[in-house]
Amino acid sequence: MDEGLAIVRLNHPEVLNAITFKTYEELERLWLEMGHDDSVKAAVLTGAGKGFCSGGSVTGIIEHLLTRDAKGLYEFTRMTCNVTQNMRRLKKPIIAAVNGIAAGAGAVLALACDLRVVSSAAKFSFLFVKVGLAGADMGAAYLLPRIVGLGRATELLFYGSPVDAEEAYRIGLANWVVPPEQVFDVAKEKARKLINEGPLYAIGKTKDLLNNEAPMDLETALETEALAQSFLMLTPEFHEGYKAFMEKRKPSFNR
Repeated sequence: MDEGLAIVRLNHPEVLNAITFKTYEELERLWLEMGHDDSVKAAVLTGAGKGFCSGGSVTGIIEHLLTRDAKGLYEFTRMTCNVTQNMRRLKKPIIAAVNGIAAGAGAVLALACDLRVVSSAAKFSFLFVKVGLAGADMGAAYLLPRIVGLGRATELLFYGSPVDAEEAYRIGLANWVVPPEQVFDVAKEKARKLINEGPLYAIGKTKDLLNNEAPMDLETALETEALAQSFLMLTPEFHEGYKAFMEKRKPSFNR
């Protein structure tokens, strides 16, 4: 914790932060607990060393899955999906500091964040088809088309080809591309700006609406937004925004 900012760092640098069963369990619990922790205002997710996350560990996960029955396999895949679910349900902004390779599950962890600061040396790769699995994993088939469009998402999930930082920025997968040594600091800066300047309750509600409106028709979406916005007009944040505008000063939303 750093003054309201939760720093989550995957910490297996010797294997480019490959995920184990324990990592999944910790992440599933961690994002859920953050939702109930008022001291957490925003989060940055990154990896130790030269990689963001190289995906599921071959010896730590995949080798063991070959011995599980159908029930055991579903328990595992449901747990991995819970990680994404808890990240998207968290009504607090999460910024990925993608400091290196983001492959397989690592690419989806970056997708599940709200915004992505990406190293100019980083690459994304959705590798699931390379090991005989569906490209849809941990919510990839839901999240990726919403970020880069259906056609490009289909290509990335079918072929599993790597996407470099420049291309990631061009297609909207990266929000910012910066030199490798600046990734973590820029991600913290972007998160800190939301904590210090943004109306955090309203930002959380915006995230909620972005998640929920995807399957709605326009009429339902408009009604949902009308109800949400009318409620937000009753909050102290809205009143502070009006006062600050009238007094020609910056609003103090999160004091």
